[in-house]
Amino acid sequence: MTSDGGLTISALRLTVEGSEHVDTRIVDHPEFRLVGHAARVRLVRQGINPHIQRHITALPTEEHLRLKALGNTEPSGLLAVSDDLDPDYAEGSELTYLHGVAVAPGTPVPGGLDIIEVPAGRWVVIRTTGPHPQTLQKAWAMAAAAWFPSNPWRLRPGPEIVAVLEPTNDFSTATCELWLPVEPA
Repeated sequence: MTSDGGLTISALRLTVEGSEHVDTRIVDHPEFRLVGHAARVRLVRQGINPHIQRHITALPTEEHLRLKALGNTEPSGLLAVSDDLDPDYAEGSELTYLHGVAVAPGTPVPGGLDIIEVPAGRWVVIRTTGPHPQTLQKAWAMAAAAWFPSNPWRLRPGPEIVAVLEPTNDFSTATCELWLPVEPA
């Protein structure tokens, strides 16, 4: 109250950055292997990466089917794998990109395929649905800016994996899972 009997009202405005819902789960996953076709490419942070697109489209259709039939563990389906990433994710830096599938240890792997051994560990799995690849890229940015700072996890070394689960025929819209290797912060 003020000295003249009036009432003073104070307002507090609170803005929470990153308050958009992120569909996540933490998964403990045994060791597995990523097998497929690898190439060194440049990192493109927004939009379609033309280097990756050329790598994938150069593969014959029957090779995609052969790979898909080989996969036998999570993450399921054909996978987009980024490994050996620059720690700062600098635009134009090089990374190893693998178009392939996940297989359990001991699964026979046909010759001519590249293999990334993945040790047992924890993963945060972020599920997205919407315009592709924009929704997926937005989810990754939101995870970096909001999810990681407000949760007791940090990235650990390992590949980053995208499983495209339900794409439209032209891949303009898709449901995806982004698998990021994590450890307690």
